[in-house]
Amino acid sequence: MDYLYLKALHIIFVITWFAGLFYIVRLFIYHTEALEKSEPEKTILSDQLALMSKKLWYIITWPSAVITVILGTSLLLSQPAWLKMPFMHIKLGFVFLLLLYHLGCHVIYRQLQNGESKYSSTQLRVFNEVATIILFAVVFLIVLKNELSWIWGTIGLISFAVILMIAIKLYKKFRKK
Repeated sequence: MDYLYLKALHIIFVITWFAGLFYIVRLFIYHTEALEKSEPEKTILSDQLALMSKKLWYIITWPSAVITVILGTSLLLSQPAWLKMPFMHIKLGFVFLLLLYHLGCHVIYRQLQNGESKYSSTQLRVFNEVATIILFAVVFLIVLKNELSWIWGTIGLISFAVILMIAIKLYKKFRKK
């Protein structure tokens, strides 16, 4: 029974972690665009977005990431046979990539908190889709497990990434009009 509680909590915190990651990058985009505005709008928007980012990052996103990792580790300890399954190794690889993405977001967060913008809003929009691609990969791996054809899974993931990039390009053209 403990396993089911761990699993439910793990899923909940995965959801809150992804919600935080998706929203923080949106705030990065708005903050970057605010830094391009003239005063006093620049300062007003930047200060507000910095505050919103700080609360989201330290009250929701970081705690969710830590709790997700703790619960995921607990699940693996309760089901050690999973570590012998190929899908789990790939899933853990994607989790590692997600942790690197999270740390990348932290670097951008720190820069924007200091009023520095090293990326354009378009670059941040593309960066935002990395979490989406990881989410799709992990969900399909967990649901399909060993039933997933690695060839078709890879083709599907690449196709999904290409579709996202095309959608970003189209959105950029639409925004310019």
